[in-house]
Amino acid sequence: MTRNVRIVGVPMDLGADRRGVDMGPSAIRYAGLADAVEQIERACADAGDLDVPRPETRTSKPRPEDGRAKYLSETREVCGSLADVVEGTLASGEFPLVLGGDHSIAIGTLGGDHSIAIGTVNGAAREADVGVVWFDAHGDFNTPTTSPSGNVHGMSLAALLGVGEFADTDWASAGVDPENVALVGIRDLDPEERVALRESPVTVYTMSDVDEHGLPAVAAEALDIASDGTDGVHVSLDMDFLDPNEAPGVGTPVRGGVTYREAHAAMERVANLGADLRTIEVVEVNPILDSHNGTAELAVELVASAFGKRILR
Repeated sequence: MTRNVRIVGVPMDLGADRRGVDMGPSAIRYAGLADAVEQIERACADAGDLDVPRPETRTSKPRPEDGRAKYLSETREVCGSLADVVEGTLASGEFPLVLGGDHSIAIGTLGGDHSIAIGTVNGAAREADVGVVWFDAHGDFNTPTTSPSGNVHGMSLAALLGVGEFADTDWASAGVDPENVALVGIRDLDPEERVALRESPVTVYTMSDVDEHGLPAVAAEALDIASDGTDGVHVSLDMDFLDPNEAPGVGTPVRGGVTYREAHAAMERVANLGADLRTIEVVEVNPILDSHNGTAELAVELVASAFGKRILR
């Protein structure tokens, strides 16, 4: 992957209960992101942050048409703007590196990734077929009906795949084939979410699978699933994928996550995709809950590994 990298910040915390992830993009930048990317010979430019409505100026009370989903209309606005930026970045030949914010921003990242025209079929433009690897402690597979909290960051993957009430929403569904989606590191699912994932074609690797087979093997298999017959892969890295002892600065920590070295091994497998790696987003860094910005610094290290940094070079 030799394309120039463009950093896009999305200081969104409308999708979560805990405040603080809106400062995630700033924390990751402060941890030296641009320098880390440039040190591995990738030109890097920063597009700044998108405008995001502040919760203080909006009401979290869901509209009747939104079910129990809080701030769904605002999320739609922000994700629409992000999709435009990601599409434009890809069209210019650059690589979008998106910084969250909460995980609801994935709807915008993948929406823009899918929208880019990469060829024609019968004279009509063909949009990109994108596979997804979702490194996360959670499934993010709830819908406004099944969600216990109403927080959209727990619905983002369901929205992208058009599950439940998201089936008829043109702003959320990203044309992703669920057979090209793999979740890695899962260890915390809501009851109805668990049932929905079991019944879906999505591949789920729990921490038990990681324990049994090792993360390098699991990550490699997940990436094979996402790249099988697609035009490339989107990697969504939620920092709660790691154990809270490694990454304490996240909004929804879950014990029993991956270690520092396991996370790097997974990102090193991501780097092996080369030109098939289309987009990366890093989400859920919460500096309020962090210690000495360590989680943001770890996020920077993992991005560098995903871009090809190795111990001997």
